[in-house]
Amino acid sequence: MIKASDVYKIGRLGKAHGVKGEVSFQFDDDVFDRVDADYLVLCVDGILVPFFMEEYRFRSDSVALVKFCDVDTQERARELTNCDVFFPRALTDDDAPATLQSLVGFELVDAKTARRIGTIASIDDTTANWLFELQDGTLVPAHDELITNIDQTKKQITVDLPAGLLEL
Repeated sequence: MIKASDVYKIGRLGKAHGVKGEVSFQFDDDVFDRVDADYLVLCVDGILVPFFMEEYRFRSDSVALVKFCDVDTQERARELTNCDVFFPRALTDDDAPATLQSLVGFELVDAKTARRIGTIASIDDTTANWLFELQDGTLVPAHDELITNIDQTKKQITVDLPAGLLEL
């Protein structure tokens, strides 16, 4: 069984495209193309399920058309509409720069005190200044200048935050 901690969200499926089972895929991270992945993980009825890709082609910088194995009809493709799409952390290259979405589940640690700040629950990228939303609802700026270290092995991000920021 695939655990949520083993994957990170990279996008969402849209409408069925054509009659042979293709579906549009709106993605935030093109890691599936960069590491030549064979499958993506979809959240179907709350369960993480691997779906192997027959082929895909890009329509734009953030949309691809994907044909999954055993999804051969428009009706079957419609069943996947609005499914969140995840990518297995195990398939990512540890030397590759981390994407913001891949950091969900990481622990934030204060660089000055080494104190645990919280665990990242989601990334708010709807504004120009992206934010880490922690599990307790705290918002922390996700700016390059504040991040001093990302430890992929420990799943920790060390941040040097301005004094008093967490007290706001």
